[in-house]
Amino acid sequence: MRAFFATKVEHESKNYNGKTFQRAGSSAFERVFTANQNCRDAYPTFLVVLWCAGLLCSQAAAAFAGLIYLFVRQKYFVGYLGERTQSTPGYIFGKRIISFLFLMSVAGILNYYLVLIFGSDFEVYIKTVTNTISPLLLIP
Repeated sequence: MRAFFATKVEHESKNYNGKTFQRAGSSAFERVFTANQNCRDAYPTFLVVLWCAGLLCSQAAAAFAGLIYLFVRQKYFVGYLGERTQSTPGYIFGKRIISFLFLMSVAGILNYYLVLIFGSDFEVYIKTVTNTISPLLLIP
């Protein structure tokens, strides 16, 4: 996915400036470059919450949410190439998925401390809830 974004930026730059890559360019290049920067800036946060949710909570639900997030980011990028308002649904949907992964991570951390302090393990319940809720991410 990152290669697709970088290729689009390079393509728009070459269309405007010829054979060399330059930062300043047409409005189409500015939109592509900005969309690429936005996706690049959000990627580390996505990876952190994805790994934490997968390790501490439920791997299946985290993997499902991660795949949906990658699809949504692609839609965000393509929407950003048109008008900026076309990218808003992808942005909001991506934010909801990141929030879900973050809540999964928090639930896994809380479960770890409940086991450590009280000896109560709620891992089965947490996995059941997250696996049940994860398909609801598909609702717009």
